[in-house]
Amino acid sequence: MSLRQNPLYVRYMNAFDESKGHTRTCEACQNEQACPDGTPIHERFARLQEAWNKHLTQQQRR
Repeated sequence: MSLRQNPLYVRYMNAFDESKGHTRTCEACQNEQACPDGTPIHERFARLQEAWNKHLTQQQRR
């Protein structure tokens, strides 16, 4: 399965794009301050990044 076909990878990359896009337009997030809109976006990205890294670790153990 290619990366683009892996549902976890797709969600992870979409979350990255959303987080990056929000930070680009949010002065608070650019200064590493939590904002009400950005917090759930960045938290989702962090959760999916952790899940993806766990997936990769499990794949390497096989």
